[in-house]
Amino acid sequence: MTNKFYPASERGHVNFGWLDSHHSFSFGNWHDREKVQFGALRVLNDDVVVGGGGFDAHPHENMEIISLPLKGALSHKDSTGTEGFIYTNDVQIMSAGSGINHSEQNASHYDAVHFLQIWIFPKQPNIRPRHDQRTFYPEGRHNQWQIIVSPRAEDHALWINQDARLALTHLSENKSLTYTPAFPGNGVYVFLLEGAVDVNGFQLQPRDGIGLTEIDAVTLTTAATPADVLVIEVPMFA
Repeated sequence: MTNKFYPASERGHVNFGWLDSHHSFSFGNWHDREKVQFGALRVLNDDVVVGGGGFDAHPHENMEIISLPLKGALSHKDSTGTEGFIYTNDVQIMSAGSGINHSEQNASHYDAVHFLQIWIFPKQPNIRPRHDQRTFYPEGRHNQWQIIVSPRAEDHALWINQDARLALTHLSENKSLTYTPAFPGNGVYVFLLEGAVDVNGFQLQPRDGIGLTEIDAVTLTTAATPADVLVIEVPMFA
């Protein structure tokens, strides 16, 4: 097993007034050559957008883009003709493929929206741009894995153009849960949303991450504090 620790305190940070964002990997004007990507995982941004703020229309191509609202709601519009809202407990995935323009705005004029934006390199380039989203209720991840993104039909998740999976869990106090990669050779990036958790002997605090490779399984254990955890399984390459 090999591992790399990504402490929350070392994330990149920008605050533009309308946007307060922390970057686990190099993004925009913040660059850390030691934190460019973890295999196919290129971006993990922890964004807070004030009421009435948002990202105006801008282009993407050949990237799988996942939006995960943690609090509040986003309005979404893209050049495929898709337009709608993404609420807390919803997950949206967009395959930029051969090229897409999209915008994401805070759906509220008053309250902030807090969400994760995740970019994963695609398996097949230049596919037709696509969009999908679904609601994943919290009870489905209580002391178990709730697979939210996967290319495997048996996972009953949002489809992704990559041999990658995203999973959520809420672990109660004094619980253990093991994640087994679905694809041989994949790495696993564990991102702690809330609480405290031990990951294969490493202690994580909120917004810490750890990337593990050359593993058959990852075990998460809580003590006196429950934990909300996101796991991102991705192919590894330079």
